[in-house]
Amino acid sequence: MNTEPTPSRAEKQSATLAQARARTRPLTSAPIRLTAHETESDASQRQAELFYLQKQIQAQTPMVVVLEDGEQVEGCIEWYDRNALKLRGRQKTLIYKSAIKYMYKLGDAGR
Repeated sequence: MNTEPTPSRAEKQSATLAQARARTRPLTSAPIRLTAHETESDASQRQAELFYLQKQIQAQTPMVVVLEDGEQVEGCIEWYDRNALKLRGRQKTLIYKSAIKYMYKLGDAGR
C-alpha cells in the first residue's frame, strides 16, 4: 500500500506553473528589464547606456573604468547587466556600476 501523501490540487497547479515559466523564460546574454515606474527621461538615458555598452562590447574597445575611490581598471567590457560590468584585462573583474565614477576609451584620455 502506498503511504506517501498525495499532492493537493494547488500543489499540482503550482508545480505546473513553475514548469511553464521555466520553459517560456527567454534566453538572453544581457538581460534588459525596464520597470513601469521609470520616467521617460530615465528610460531614454537607460537606452543610451545600453547602446553605448553594447557598441563597446562588439568593437572590443579597450576601456578605462575609474572607480569612486580613484582606482583605475583597464580592459574590454565582456558583458553587463543592470547592476554590474565584467571587464576582461589582465584579469577578469566584476565591477558594480554603483562603484564607477566614470569610464572612457583607453586612447581618449584627452589630457
